[in-house]
Amino acid sequence: MSMDLQREQKRLNSVMESIMGEIDRVEEETSKRKNEVIHIRKHFWDEVKVNTDTFDDFLETIIGLRQEAQALSVSQSTHRHSSKRLATLRRMKEIPYFGRIDFTENGSTAPEQIYIGISSLTDARGENFLIYDWRAPVSSVYYDYQPGPAKYQTPGGIIEGNLEKKWQYLIRGGVLQSMFDTSLTIGDEILQEVLGKGTDKHMHNIVATIQQEQNRIIRQDSGRLLIVHGAAGSGKTSAAMQRIAYLLYKYRDQLDADQIILFSPNTMFSSYVSNVLPELGEENMQQATFQEYLDHRLGKEFDVENPYEQLEYVLTAKGDEPYKARVAGIQFKASIHFFEAIQSYRKSLEVSGMVFKNIRFRGDAIVTAQQIQDHFYSSDPTLSFHSRLEKMRDWLLKQIVETEKVEQDKEWVQEEIELLSDEEYHKAHAYLAKKSGYAGESIPDYEIEADALARLIIRKKFNPLRKMIKAYRFINIKGIYRQLFTESNLMEQVPEEWQEICLYTVKMLDERKLYYEDATPFLLLKELILGFQINSSIKHIVVDEAQDYSPFQFEFLKRLFPAAKMTVLGDFNQAIFAHAREMVDFHTLTSLYGQDKTEVINMSRSYRSTKPIIEFTRSLIPNGETIIPFERDGERPVLTQLANHEELHRRIADKVEQLRSLGSHSIAIICKSAEESSTAYEDLSNIDGIKLVKSSSLEYEQGVVVIPSYLSKGIEFDAVIIYDTSENVYADESLRRLFYTACTRAMHHLQLYSVGEPSPFLRKGLSEGLIEA
Repeated sequence: MSMDLQREQKRLNSVMESIMGEIDRVEEETSKRKNEVIHIRKHFWDEVKVNTDTFDDFLETIIGLRQEAQALSVSQSTHRHSSKRLATLRRMKEIPYFGRIDFTENGSTAPEQIYIGISSLTDARGENFLIYDWRAPVSSVYYDYQPGPAKYQTPGGIIEGNLEKKWQYLIRGGVLQSMFDTSLTIGDEILQEVLGKGTDKHMHNIVATIQQEQNRIIRQDSGRLLIVHGAAGSGKTSAAMQRIAYLLYKYRDQLDADQIILFSPNTMFSSYVSNVLPELGEENMQQATFQEYLDHRLGKEFDVENPYEQLEYVLTAKGDEPYKARVAGIQFKASIHFFEAIQSYRKSLEVSGMVFKNIRFRGDAIVTAQQIQDHFYSSDPTLSFHSRLEKMRDWLLKQIVETEKVEQDKEWVQEEIELLSDEEYHKAHAYLAKKSGYAGESIPDYEIEADALARLIIRKKFNPLRKMIKAYRFINIKGIYRQLFTESNLMEQVPEEWQEICLYTVKMLDERKLYYEDATPFLLLKELILGFQINSSIKHIVVDEAQDYSPFQFEFLKRLFPAAKMTVLGDFNQAIFAHAREMVDFHTLTSLYGQDKTEVINMSRSYRSTKPIIEFTRSLIPNGETIIPFERDGERPVLTQLANHEELHRRIADKVEQLRSLGSHSIAIICKSAEESSTAYEDLSNIDGIKLVKSSSLEYEQGVVVIPSYLSKGIEFDAVIIYDTSENVYADESLRRLFYTACTRAMHHLQLYSVGEPSPFLRKGLSEGLIEA
């Protein structure tokens, strides 16, 4: 062992002792706090004197309760903090640090050695840092500079100096296996080691291998919107997850994990990235899919189609009669033009066009929809739209009061009274007695007045109507949205298939179904009429696979989270949805918050796949030559042409066996659609442990999976088999990005099969010798 390595191992042993000592201390603290919490919870009421005889006693009780609740809250918070620290220390026991810089600050004579790990650690006296957190300002020097002049930003200003040396350590289980003196951003050795490994069930943190361009994403902190446009495998999502960890560290007094929300493409992807923040000792942020939000808001009224059902239709229903009109409708309803049309439609409702529902009681209309409409449009037009609706609501509540008076002497009231059970009667008696001033033992002395009981019965019967009116459910939002497609004068600049689009949209609405392309527009109209249900508690939102969102949806998200900053990640070449022609151009996204509040970062280096795989996949797309592969050797992708499906299934089974013997943990057999996946899964069911992934799958699975192309987005596999790349399956130019997305999932091996003539997408790769055929 070299002298350097011996000296470093000695230092590592000393740091390990400090970590073990800190673990013992925090374990004791955690246990103490846990017992404290248990004790306070158990004896909460012993400490509080409950006395409500006089106002002063009542006040004393309230103060006592508040003090106990506060003590519990402090103990719980301290316990949570120590538990979190304990989890981090246990991770540090495995890999205390991974890097070091020797930095001489201007004005100093000697360099300071700064060791970098997933969290900070000081010596027992708390005076000297043994390890610096990778998110600390000084650590950015490690990621951003080669030896020479360097600087970093602190809250107090910029610190300048000289980076003398940069080291990387390979530590496993507290043992120093090797160290590298590196002048590269991050030495290739460790990156090679990390990238060469098989995949895991979860995405992992990348702190030891953060590259300079990824570090820019992580620490970028000005403006409202950060747009990251990165090639497949460039580490966009990993960097975004580290960015969340960085923000939670930098703003730990102002920002909690539950004030950050990540919009994932699907629940399986959510499970795939769920490990990154806990690995760094942070709590997980909230995760949702846009579909979950739509279901939450519209699921009670409609059966809402999900994006994958929409995509499946586009991929498999080409022969359908309404196909052309449906695709045109999807594109039109995703556009900014349609967004603006809905805004101006809502404005026009101030003059005419509002649709209401009859207010019915016992089968009769108390107030008809027409009466409500007449009343609404006869109200003061100088008032705001929402004030007019509020006045409308108050007027309707008054109509309820008037109707209650009319109903009091009707026969049904007497019938209801006679049908009361003993229990219901006693409840009514007790309620009316208290209302009349009777209390405690005097309640049985109260004699029910017939009128009072009748009024109580009537009020109870009218309560659901009151609730409905207070929630503005007398407005027929579905009818108002439907009008857009039945009144010819409401829309300008419509596609040529507009009439057909109108027919199928109205048909779906009448069946209480909502196409995916209608869900956000419908919700926008509802919000514009009733007032936006904004969420001001969310401070940051991250949108992954942003190319799958329409401009319409981005405008909606901006209004939904008015207090939030936004990080948007995506890759145009993976824009697979049918609205892609109406796709967000990441540069037009800047209009959300304006040029001065937007930062755009492009990532062109790809790390996921071996160099031969990247050289092939970039041949599939326009401007692919701008993607730079990381220098990692491997075999060229292989194309095998077969005569029939029987032979295909035999070959795939053999290939899976071979890949398993080479050590591949995750093997994906990627099909174009769910329909093709389902058939392939049936025919390949003899492969041991094979699983079928559906859009409803909740967790990312290891092993051998059959998966539709669009569900594999964002995930990587050791080996990918493209089920059938023949021109029968991938001929249409609109499928190029989908095909590219499927091929870029492969880390180490990519096998393409074709039953018959291969897809025209492969011509360039074949002619340039990028595929082994």
